[in-house]
Amino acid sequence: MTSTGTDLEQLQDEIADLERRLKDAKSRLKTAPLASLSATLPNNVALHALLLLSDSALPLGSFAFSSGLESYLAHHRPSPSSSQVPSFHTFFRLSLSTLANTALPYALAAYREPSFIETLDNDFDASMPCTVARRASVAQGRALLAVWDRSFRSHYSGDSTANGSLTPTNVLTEFQSLIRSSSPNGAEFQPNAHLAPLWGLITRVLRVPLPDAAYLFLFSHARTVISAAVRAGVLGPYQAQAILASKELQERIRSLVEEMWERKVEDAGQTVPVMDLWVGRHEKLYSRIFNS
Repeated sequence: MTSTGTDLEQLQDEIADLERRLKDAKSRLKTAPLASLSATLPNNVALHALLLLSDSALPLGSFAFSSGLESYLAHHRPSPSSSQVPSFHTFFRLSLSTLANTALPYALAAYREPSFIETLDNDFDASMPCTVARRASVAQGRALLAVWDRSFRSHYSGDSTANGSLTPTNVLTEFQSLIRSSSPNGAEFQPNAHLAPLWGLITRVLRVPLPDAAYLFLFSHARTVISAAVRAGVLGPYQAQAILASKELQERIRSLVEEMWERKVEDAGQTVPVMDLWVGRHEKLYSRIFNS
């Protein structure tokens, strides 16, 4: 009887221990998904910055410009019964190619060599014969600079020096000081703050990988032109999203980035000269819905 009683006590203790272990396992199971999710989510500063820059609500003022689309459509009016969609696709292809050939090399160069931002900004300004395009580039560049100053600076400021030289963050700060200054301490020219070189510098400061920064630069332009087409009544919102999601657009942007990857700024230039005429004629339209 004593032996049987001891065995029974041992079984009860074993059951109690198993119940405690089961309760503990159930408790860990409840928190396991959260722990697993935390482990799989990347601690990726670059990804977060990329999402910020790709937000259509980013206040760059791009929505106010049609990049010449409104002027192009006004100068290529089909018959009343014809659709303007084919004309849009022609313009869209040429506009994306123009931006890649004229501006993307400057964005890439500013990313790779932040200290050259003043020279790149000045050279890009000198390379733009179209006053309307120049005005839009400066307006959006200064808007991007304001976004950096008012929204991003306090969260992305880095060390003041790196290997004895200024960091991209400090280069950006100095460039911003020149923009604000009415007489930039002995500078030979007044910086303009064009969008392309500033895009390269700011994405470098935000630690966005260069291929992603280049892709987003072209994609943002594509989205802006497509958005303008929707507001101009050329495309419907579903058509617009279908174009943005298309494999053709993805491949086109990738191919342009690859083509421009090693292109020097000295070799950048307008490949569609008539584009400057379409953009420049925008402010001559009798009526318009977009800014010049």
